[in-house]
Amino acid sequence: MTRHPHTLFLAVASLLASGLLLVRAAPAGAGLPLEDYAPYQGASRCTPRAKPGTLVLARWIRSRHGSSTSVSRACRRDRDVTSEHQEGRAIDWRADAATRKGRKAARALLKDLFADDARGNPAALARRAGVMYVIWDDQMYAAWRGFEPEPYLSSSCKRRSRCSKTLRHRDHVHVSLTRTAARGRTSFYLRRSGADG
Repeated sequence: MTRHPHTLFLAVASLLASGLLLVRAAPAGAGLPLEDYAPYQGASRCTPRAKPGTLVLARWIRSRHGSSTSVSRACRRDRDVTSEHQEGRAIDWRADAATRKGRKAARALLKDLFADDARGNPAALARRAGVMYVIWDDQMYAAWRGFEPEPYLSSSCKRRSRCSKTLRHRDHVHVSLTRTAARGRTSFYLRRSGADG
């Protein structure tokens, strides 16, 4: 029996139309408008339980780049709320700037966050994920400056030479999110809902 030359084409087209054949997963946020660069929203209240969007991004970082993450940080009554960890909307991801492996891993994460998308939009993933800023290895990458790196020194340190490895963010990458992103209401999370949790 001779098959029509277009039979295979029609079968594949039918599967594609029905959604049964997935050629490639759509990028996070595909089909949803790309957000602008996130504004700064400083921490102001003590609600340290990890927010749903924060957990989604932490899982994504671990699954793509390995290592461990932490989110929440307890509040102290004798101190002001100063960290997005105390609002459940910041992630610390382990990467050691003193090792080649740690530096390579951190660079890969930053490359993912700040890369252009297929349409040439800069820092597309970071914008879709509602990233306000990233701190790593004495550098801060702030959304309100287009994620261009700037020297960073913790307000707890007078001089870098006397600042701990942790306060210098040389043993972890810190990622802070807006409140909307932490609630999972920007395109990165909306696109992934139902797929990754």
